[in-house]
Amino acid sequence: MHVHTLIIGAGPGGLACAKILAELGIDTLVLERKKIIGPKVCAGGITWSGLISRVPETLAEKSFPKQYIKTPFQEISIQEKAPIIATVNREKLGQYMAQLAEDAGAKLRTGVIVRKISTGTVRVVDKEHGTEEAISFDNLVGADGSSSRVRRFLKLENKRLGIGINYQIAGDVPKMEWHLNNQLFGNGYAWIFPHAETISIGAYVDRNRMGPGKLKNNLVNWARKQGYDLDQHSAKAEYINYDYQGWNFDNIFLTGDAAGLASGLTGEGIYPAIISGEQVARTIANPEHSTDIMDNLISRHDKHSKMVAISGKNGLLNSVLAELVTLGLRSGMIKFSKLEMAV
Repeated sequence: MHVHTLIIGAGPGGLACAKILAELGIDTLVLERKKIIGPKVCAGGITWSGLISRVPETLAEKSFPKQYIKTPFQEISIQEKAPIIATVNREKLGQYMAQLAEDAGAKLRTGVIVRKISTGTVRVVDKEHGTEEAISFDNLVGADGSSSRVRRFLKLENKRLGIGINYQIAGDVPKMEWHLNNQLFGNGYAWIFPHAETISIGAYVDRNRMGPGKLKNNLVNWARKQGYDLDQHSAKAEYINYDYQGWNFDNIFLTGDAAGLASGLTGEGIYPAIISGEQVARTIANPEHSTDIMDNLISRHDKHSKMVAISGKNGLLNSVLAELVTLGLRSGMIKFSKLEMAV
């Protein structure tokens, strides 16, 4: 079997890429290892500026014009006229984007495992039927997350990783909260994000500052003090790749986490995935396509990565920076949008 563009991974980046390619009449096939498109370990928060221009507002489960931020020495709230962040259900988002891609003419296959990537060919296995086949391509897009097979084929390492641990529990709370505490979460943070019928409670940190075991233990103990007994629930964890080393490698491209374009500062990944997927598609269709949008995204990503490096130097420095940023947000000297990946 031969296709013009083979996309590995049906996350937001892969599906955004597939939709545009198919709309342009380019033969496109998307392979997804999971049987169901969409589910992923994720707090489900997406900045409003990133959401409103890319997906319908109806996909937002809840939206919040006010954000609550807590540190060991401050407790503040910031509010804007328009919502700052909305929460989305990753499975619903995935299904919506998959439908758009299929309606445009892209082909999607789920339950497919990539066994081997070689020059111009990918060997895959259908998990349900156990059949193996080779698919040749003109262009290959790696949209397969932090542990990307395509990235490994390109011999790109993953040294800069974040860790996200999430619990999704039944309940309803009115506030979206961010908790900064260097002793518990290093240069990361804990969150309480309300969804339609559930609450996402989790934590994120740079892996170089703290391992997953300690992060989970700190999160559970912290949550208990907030009134949530997480021992009764199952945790889900995911590495977040922010080790960006390029996205365009001749006829092989990387999007989202596979490219290392998630924010090392906040773990934000949905918006960078969608933007990079769209720009990869435009570049495949027209190699002379302007890189301005990608350049802006990469510039914002680089600033986030530098902030992670600075805040990760030592605990005292990180604590001071957290208090200063919170004070800046409180006074209005720093806009929340400066901490977003949306540009």
